[in-house]
Amino acid sequence: MPPKFGTSGLRGLVSELTPKLVASYVRGFIAACPHGSAIHVGWDLRPSSPMIAEIVLQTVQACGITAVRCGPVPTPALALGAMNAGCGAIMITGSHIPADRNGLKFYVPSGEVSKEDETQILASLDALPDLPEFTGAEETYPTCASDYIARYTSAFGAKALSGMRIGIYQHSSVARDIMVSAVQDCGGIPIPLAWSDTFIPVDTEAVSRDARIRFAGWCAEHSLDALISTDGDADRPMLTDHTGTIVPGDVLGPLAARALGAEALCTPVSSNSMIGQMNCFTTIRRTKIGSPFVIAAMENLLDKDSDAKVAGYEANGGFLLGFTAQATSGPLTPLMTRDCLLPMLAPLVAARAAGQSIAQAVADLPPCFTAADRLENIDQEQSGPFLTRLKQDSFARAAFFTTMPPEQNVDDTDGLRVTFEGGAVIHLRPSGNAPEFRCYVEADSPLAAVALLETHLNLLRDQLT
Repeated sequence: MPPKFGTSGLRGLVSELTPKLVASYVRGFIAACPHGSAIHVGWDLRPSSPMIAEIVLQTVQACGITAVRCGPVPTPALALGAMNAGCGAIMITGSHIPADRNGLKFYVPSGEVSKEDETQILASLDALPDLPEFTGAEETYPTCASDYIARYTSAFGAKALSGMRIGIYQHSSVARDIMVSAVQDCGGIPIPLAWSDTFIPVDTEAVSRDARIRFAGWCAEHSLDALISTDGDADRPMLTDHTGTIVPGDVLGPLAARALGAEALCTPVSSNSMIGQMNCFTTIRRTKIGSPFVIAAMENLLDKDSDAKVAGYEANGGFLLGFTAQATSGPLTPLMTRDCLLPMLAPLVAARAAGQSIAQAVADLPPCFTAADRLENIDQEQSGPFLTRLKQDSFARAAFFTTMPPEQNVDDTDGLRVTFEGGAVIHLRPSGNAPEFRCYVEADSPLAAVALLETHLNLLRDQLT
């Protein structure tokens, strides 16, 4: 599968991300998008990222622009620093996909690139301008990571997590040390676990059974109140309760939004439906899957009311803040890019303040339970015709969903989302940036959700492999 470009960035096999290809997309971004006086460059910890970062830095300078070397930092930290400086940014990361792949994420001074920016970048590749006769300078930003930590420790305070034992599943996340510092600076007791010198592609939406067993063991062994982690570039959170049970990203999102006083929510159609039963949110907007769609919905609400207390989140847990929220010790200014720390810290701080465990906070929510996983190495050439057939043919759907009651509603906003009599939901969708096919389900109990997911993953394997 050749390298693919979209609003999640450029993704592909490392062997196919040639210096010429990388330089072309960097130049296309510079030609098509606003970038301020400089471009900040950061990268994750996969082996190929430093090499690709050097190509990016050199290309930026060759275009006559200052390149700011930020080093290995989380994507939201890079975006925060660049946005505060009024600059663009490029993150070298393959996010949660395996180490034989990598990519670039692009940021304009206002945040993530939009669908319109994507179109402009692609169009510019066919007519790249000649390089200028001068080169830009290189600067460094050594406090990028510490500024990101300070955003949260100043807002929540030095006692916000006092006495809480928080496990940090470090693996190869670029935020592995940042999570330790953030917990400690907020008064918690960090317990670092499983540092890895080898890159591990952690997908917070598809955590294996073996990993879940490991989490439960760590929680028991170390008497943890919670366990936290992220994906490779730290724009997706993962949090478990004291038993090692994962709190899904589309549960973390509403918990964080409620804790921060948000009144309006923007989230993809794949997210947990329980938010419709939470009386703290007056406005809910459902979007296609992907942060650009969530951001567009947030901006639409803010255009109508600049004081709207709007937050956004994805099913993978990436959280976007669209207003200045008042946390326990200070304000949190907007950050319109997917973040990992905020949706983990805000629910933990709120639970501690209420004298609850995270498990109790989750149990108090409306009873709607999700599960998600994916089949890997499934190209859209394989999955596309299958999904089209299900969308267009009710008999084909009935034959595939043979174990389900009659369908009640069909939603093709993004992929195929079918609601059945009794309330169960199955949502099928190809990944937009990796050769994967995803399955999301909803049911009225955790066990029912897991069973529903396993059944339909097996049915998908029969159809697609």
